[in-house]
Order: sequence, then structure tokens, then C-alpha cells
Amino acid sequence: MSDKTIYAIYDDDYVLLESAKHLVAKGVHIRDVFSPFPIHGLDPVIGLKRTRLAIAAFIYGMIGVSLALTGMWFFMIQDWPLNIGGKPNFSLFTNIPSFVPVTFEFGVLCAGHGMAITYLLRNWTLPGFKAKNPYPRTTDDQFVMEIHASDSELSAEEIKALINETCVVEIDEK
Repeated sequence: MSDKTIYAIYDDDYVLLESAKHLVAKGVHIRDVFSPFPIHGLDPVIGLKRTRLAIAAFIYGMIGVSLALTGMWFFMIQDWPLNIGGKPNFSLFTNIPSFVPVTFEFGVLCAGHGMAITYLLRNWTLPGFKAKNPYPRTTDDQFVMEIHASDSELSAEEIKALINETCVVEIDEK
């Protein structure tokens, strides 16, 4: 086994998807794919698990909802109760209908910011970090498949021969 990294460069997303299916069927493990936009249907082909970002968003949203309700209870009922527009100010339960818009918006705010921060931390794409993208053109019009020869039972030459069976534009080895 060698520790070579093979990059297969494609110019079409459909060609890359079909090539990935072909290579996985032949026993090649694809480590990662870099593309200018998401390729639908690629995740199950290369064996990526479903993301848990939605669960994190729900947790961040519930934290925002509880913070909003706690804050409004403290500010409007406990600390400084004011009779605004005839609304009762002695319990949270009677004030819930008037607190719903602020509670919803604060929940969305916390979920959005929490997801963005979690995404940046999880992918190490914060300012100051070196990008993991091997080819700058993948942000424009190229699609790159990253294959480590040590991940598969095949040799690097056999993997390159299988890649050449697809409609690859270029193969680079590092």
C-alpha cells in the first residue's frame, strides 16, 4: 500500500457522480469531493453519513426560545412590571400570546447564528485557517475527487487505470 493521494479532475457534475459510482463499485474508496456547488445524490455513493447540523439547529433554537421567555419574564413581570396597553403583568402564562413574536424571532436568531458558528468550527473554515481545497478552480468550474491509495486494496496504478475508464479531464498525484 502506498500513501499517495490521487486527484481526479472532472468538468461536469453528472460525469463525476457516474464516475464515483463506477469507482466505488470497483472497490475504490473516495475520501472527499470538492465542487463549486452541492452534488445531489453523491453522499450515499461515497459513503458520507447524514449531518447532525439539524439537531444542533433545534437545540440552538430551543436555547433561544428559553432565553427569550426567561428574559421577558424577568424584565416584564419580575423586575419592572408595567401595564402596557392593558396587558396583565402578574404571570408569564397570561402574557404568552404577546411574547410569541419575540420568542420566535429570538429562537430563529439563535438557531441561525449557532448553525453558522458550528459549521465554521466543524469544517475549520474560520478566518486565518489554511483552506483544505486542493485546487482553486473547484470554486469556479472544476470538480475534484480525492482518493488516497492507502484506503483501498488496489494499488495507485490500478486506481489510476480505473479512473481513466471514466471521462476524467485530468489526473494529478501527490
